[in-house]
Amino acid sequence: VGMGGNIGVSVGEDGVFMIDDQFAPLTDRITAAVAALTDQPIRFVINTHWHGDHTGGNENLGNRGALIVAHDNVYQRMSRDTEIGAFNQVVPAAPKAALPVITFNDNVTFRLNGEEIRAVHYRHSHTDGDSVIHFVNSNVIHTGDIWFNGFYPFIDTSSGGSIDGVISSIRTLIDLADDNTRIIPGHGPLSDKQGMQGYLEMLETVRDRMNKLIAEGKSLEEIIELKPNADYDDAMGKGFINPETFLQILYGDLEQ
Repeated sequence: VGMGGNIGVSVGEDGVFMIDDQFAPLTDRITAAVAALTDQPIRFVINTHWHGDHTGGNENLGNRGALIVAHDNVYQRMSRDTEIGAFNQVVPAAPKAALPVITFNDNVTFRLNGEEIRAVHYRHSHTDGDSVIHFVNSNVIHTGDIWFNGFYPFIDTSSGGSIDGVISSIRTLIDLADDNTRIIPGHGPLSDKQGMQGYLEMLETVRDRMNKLIAEGKSLEEIIELKPNADYDDAMGKGFINPETFLQILYGDLEQ
């Protein structure tokens, strides 16, 4: 947990397997934290998606010998200028050393440190390139930004994300987990299946309310005034996606 997305790490005799790497200025702090756990090098870094708070350390770690792994669509978006429409922002193409050198379409499995580590593509969720990382033996799941624990989520519809895709993915992850599964969200504290079920309830409730209002012909301004997510704002509305922005994202996704 830090300034960017949550990092996951597997350490052992086969080297370090890292999930995401936050921002470039944090690389030395991150590698120092890893060095406190093991003297083995960082062999693999897998990106859960393309956003800079999860890939910002790629260039530094790539230049130090780590192999960067990600879904095909992560490479496609990082290798060119890419717009994040919700923020009217264009992210420049990443330098070569920051780009994934190994990409996959549906899934890939690593067998390291006595662990079976499965990376599986979840389609059109937070983006079109999301990967969930499942440590099968340890019963740990890293969701990337499919789950913002304790916050309204950012859904990057300009990168192929959708609220319906997030809901579908969360349902699948709930089925994958058991009562002992430890779940690392993309942002927010470590949690479990029960925590994810509460998140799903919020998403489905607000999505269904939005669909009803849109079907009634309500404009975005009218929906914001009606506050269909008001009962969740105290619990979920204090992250970087505020209640109004969350409604704007959902409206842009659902009103099509």
